[in-house]
Amino acid sequence: QVQLVESGGGLVLTGGSLRLSCAASVRTFSNLVMGWFRQAPRKERELVAGISRRGDNTYYADSVKNRFTISRDNAKNTVYLQMNSLKSEDTAVYYCAADGRYGTRLTREYDYWGQGTQVTVSS
Repeated sequence: QVQLVESGGGLVLTGGSLRLSCAASVRTFSNLVMGWFRQAPRKERELVAGISRRGDNTYYADSVKNRFTISRDNAKNTVYLQMNSLKSEDTAVYYCAADGRYGTRLTREYDYWGQGTQVTVSS
């Protein structure tokens, strides 16, 4: 069983930055592909970014490339999402996901989910 707890969400102005963290309660964190997804009101949950087990490979949604960076610290059982140049359309609940297939954009291919953290970008 994997428990995930996100933190770092909040209200930020357009153009600002936030860093999300996701702490995992699991002994084998380094065995897990990790991802970040988001869900805006009245929209489906969508992939934001994914990262390989060792953190040496990443992939992103086109909408966040060159603005967001996913990273992980396996010693701390934590995955991060650094979000820069935030836009109003980035407003959503952001979810951490664990144990997915690397490269997938499908929610059904990740087995564990956090509760989510709200990110609101306001002008």
